Amino acid sequence: MLRLTLAQMRRSLGRLTAAGIAIVLGTAFVAATLLAGNAITRTTYDAVTGSYADADLIIGGAELDDTALAAAREVPGVDVIDPQWQTYVEVVGRDGRLYTAAKAKATHPDLEAETLTEGALPSDAEEIALPASLAELVGVGLGDTVTTQLEIWTPDPDDAEGGSVSTMREDLEVTGLLDDGSSAFIGIGGAAVADESLVRSWMEALDTEGLGVTTGQALVALTPGTDLRSAQEALRESVGGASVQTVDEAAEQITAELTGSSMVFTAIVLGFAAVALLVAGLVITNTFQVLVAQRTRTLALLRCVGAGRKQLRRSVMIEATLLGVAASAVGLVLGTAVVQGALSVLGRTAVDVPLPETVTITPVVVLVPMLVGTAVTLLAAMSPARAATRVSALAALRPAENPQVSTRSGRLRAWFSGLLVVGGFGLLALGMVLATNVDLLLGLAAGVLGGAASFVGLMIAAVFWVPWLIRGLARLLSRGGPAATLAGANSVRNPRRTASTSSALLVGVTLVAMMSTGAASTRHSLNEALDEQYPVDVQVETVGNGMSYPALPAAVTSEVRAVEEVRAIAETTRTMVTVLDDLDGAMTTLETFEATAIDPALAREVLRTPDYVAELDDASVVVATSLATNLGIEDGQELTLTPATDEQGASPGAEVTLTVATTEMPSWGLMVTDQTMSRLDPAAPVSGLWLGVTDLDDANAVVSAVDVAAAASDVGLSTAGAAIERGFYQEVIDTLLAVVVGLLGVAVVIALVGVANTLSLSVIERRRESATLRALGLSRRQLRATLAVEGLLVAAVGALAGSLLGVVYGWAGSQTLLGEISAVGLTVPWRDLGLVLLVALAAGLLASVLPGRSAARTPPVQALGVE
Repeated sequence: MLRLTLAQMRRSLGRLTAAGIAIVLGTAFVAATLLAGNAITRTTYDAVTGSYADADLIIGGAELDDTALAAAREVPGVDVIDPQWQTYVEVVGRDGRLYTAAKAKATHPDLEAETLTEGALPSDAEEIALPASLAELVGVGLGDTVTTQLEIWTPDPDDAEGGSVSTMREDLEVTGLLDDGSSAFIGIGGAAVADESLVRSWMEALDTEGLGVTTGQALVALTPGTDLRSAQEALRESVGGASVQTVDEAAEQITAELTGSSMVFTAIVLGFAAVALLVAGLVITNTFQVLVAQRTRTLALLRCVGAGRKQLRRSVMIEATLLGVAASAVGLVLGTAVVQGALSVLGRTAVDVPLPETVTITPVVVLVPMLVGTAVTLLAAMSPARAATRVSALAALRPAENPQVSTRSGRLRAWFSGLLVVGGFGLLALGMVLATNVDLLLGLAAGVLGGAASFVGLMIAAVFWVPWLIRGLARLLSRGGPAATLAGANSVRNPRRTASTSSALLVGVTLVAMMSTGAASTRHSLNEALDEQYPVDVQVETVGNGMSYPALPAAVTSEVRAVEEVRAIAETTRTMVTVLDDLDGAMTTLETFEATAIDPALAREVLRTPDYVAELDDASVVVATSLATNLGIEDGQELTLTPATDEQGASPGAEVTLTVATTEMPSWGLMVTDQTMSRLDPAAPVSGLWLGVTDLDDANAVVSAVDVAAAASDVGLSTAGAAIERGFYQEVIDTLLAVVVGLLGVAVVIALVGVANTLSLSVIERRRESATLRALGLSRRQLRATLAVEGLLVAAVGALAGSLLGVVYGWAGSQTLLGEISAVGLTVPWRDLGLVLLVALAAGLLASVLPGRSAARTPPVQALGVE
């Protein structure tokens, strides 16, 4: 039987190729995912171990003070204890200012993890070494002077909520430039290196509560010849609750923590690989069903000459095993080549990330794709293998009839699928209600279960509704001539195979449409929420110290005005005021707030809701309704504003009494006119801009201009607004959508391979029929058109049904996840759905080209001679 099986495979090699391609793509997906996960883990491990330099042991897991460090130094065999002192400071250069981590220079050269690219490490408290990228951004080089600034909050001992802010400044010479590649990757990079005494002084200045300076980690170098495990145990006893690990142990722990998200990522991507393999399984099932049907007479003859049912079943399974192993091996090689190519490209471009040069082949990477690919092939071939042994020998020798769904099995399938569909959609609706009104996780679980059940039900019932839809589309196309009429009839001759082929495409399209609809609905809901949260498109303000605000540099205003997408600009002035109210005949201080002054006419141009400042004038103060409720004040009430005093008790302006005008504007501050501000604080400079943009979707240019201006500014700037938040969320959503659609694209490609495979097998099955039609006058062009329309029908039904289901599932998912926040309206991504339909139709048409050419080229006489 083995030789016979191999002979049959050689004869059917062309027919097995498409099934093999499906398995190759699926297993390549699995292999590439596993290899990418290994690369992430290996990169993180290398980066972590690199940050430990030549240390022998790592002390961590607890805050270490000077006492604990001194005790560790007394342990026999310990040569050096290097505490990792670190804090954050602002570095000010010629061209800008940036916050960065600052760490102490290692106490021993062997424990210094930073790599110098130029210059030298600092030798005293008046020098500093900067990461090369940071030095470039602030505009300094070797030998230049930078200023480090540290904002220190000192609490007032007489006032629990009071205190003062002071600035600690140091002028330091840049003596070295650092390579911050690997350390940046693990989240502690971009760190400046300063003398230990200087870093300690910064940390002590920040310790305003007198708790003492501590570090979370210390590197240990042992004297030569010291036993590592003995020293490790002794250090554990000396430092109490802190952990003492070898470099490998610490690196493995941190790698596990840092790559926890990558493991989740790997699991998610493997989920998409499972979808691709599911589609591949449908393609393989179709292929083996046709092969078994074509070999019915051969199998019957084998039964007549003594072959048993088990032998025939074993023959089909051996064929599936050989196909699965061979295709899985090719997929493994393909996936490895793709990841290796990606590492080679990224290695030349992503210089800041210490990527491995080659992939790491492990037993898991080899065995999992091979076993999964082979198992999927065997499972897909089991049903055709059983079918090969169910027909008796004499029955198989009769001409084969078109497969029909039996009445009994049809009734069972209809009832079972109907229960799944009705129950599933009911559970999906219940999930939306539960997530909104009861519990999000409970609703999400119900929604996922309901969606899965309803989709499985539709897949089981596909043998009923897919042919029905194809017949309907075929009737619409029947006016196109005999080719369209023949295509419609041929498409439903084998409803099981047609349903299976269309279902394979249905899976991929449904998931793509679901993600697109979910993303569109989520984006729409977020936009509405942002419109309610932010009154203006973009808000640029200088960062103050809580009492005053520096002037906005003129260069920033000029840079923003030059942006074409900015339609309106309003300058704002801010100061701190104390709110006084006449309660029970006595003036009472309610609270201190930020007051913002703006020209009412310009405010109406930039605000997304101009009615917010409809009542703003020189005699009124606009107060957000939420703030008014919190303070207990009402619309029309008189309110007295007094300029907040500085540290010396001096007031910058005069007291002003205004009439309250409440508004729904989302703000916890007060809004007055420029004239009122001139009385409250005449010296207050313009410290902000409110910007209106022409289109929120095209706000990237505005944000980029603000970022450029902020980098070149000598004062700190903050930016906020609907455009910025919308741009951020939109970029995240679009990126995730692109990744997900790209991953699901593999399943769609496999499904389209299945369409081509089905058409090819259909051509082979109907060679005699096609020859008869040719003999009766059907032209080659009409024969090719018949197959083209057939491919279009199968692809169109899968794409249309998948799009409809995807829209329903996508909206239901968005409502389940976001319904608790706000109602999610149905947003149909017509452009994305149209693109999916266009691609599916084009692929269906393309899939018919080779089968059509094959059918048209075969002479009728030769085809009529085929048994």
